[in-house]
Amino acid sequence: MSLRFDSFVLAASTADLADEPAARDHADAIEFRMDLADDPLAALESYDGELPILATNRAAWEGGEWDGTDEDRLETLAEATALEGVEAIDVELESILEGEAEGLLETARERGVSIVASAHDFEGMPPRNEMVRTLTEAGKYADVAKLAVTAESKADALALLSATEQLTAHGDAVATMAMGEVGSHTRAVAPVYGSKIGYAPVDPEAATAPGQYDLETLAELVGRLV
Repeated sequence: MSLRFDSFVLAASTADLADEPAARDHADAIEFRMDLADDPLAALESYDGELPILATNRAAWEGGEWDGTDEDRLETLAEATALEGVEAIDVELESILEGEAEGLLETARERGVSIVASAHDFEGMPPRNEMVRTLTEAGKYADVAKLAVTAESKADALALLSATEQLTAHGDAVATMAMGEVGSHTRAVAPVYGSKIGYAPVDPEAATAPGQYDLETLAELVGRLV
């Protein structure tokens, strides 16, 4: 199993690794939401699925539900990098820039685990040049720079897609999406412009971000477009 993000990766998001068999027909990987699971390390230790895992332990201040300190959260994610099946981790860009994730990044690199550095804006849409700066900064520390924003208009969605195309043309690996109803189509269209990762819940009732398609629908749409 390998997650190098050389091409588009469709990640099925879940807090229950028992969902993996249901995702195999449509997904390339499992995004395991450790912050939503009761005992995430135990779940990873017993995982025997086929799909590689992108482990995410999302902070509450970035839309997640981790109940504990940031230090414990990052240490738990570091422990996950030693477990079979974990091929990539998602680390918040803010944690990286504040110096809190330095040990985690070093551990992941030593173990050959890919790094996604992510930033989220659940309130609105930064200016296009700011999105480019954020993605460029994230790319300094990670294999993929991820940005999720909230589009309020079609013009917002176009700005995100334009930034995605610009960075991809420059040779950067980025993953972008616009949350919310207005931006939902970017989840299917952004891969056309170079976005390397898409996310969809295994269970449509368990979406982890506004505007997500269900897994089968997103797989079909991307398959037709890319």
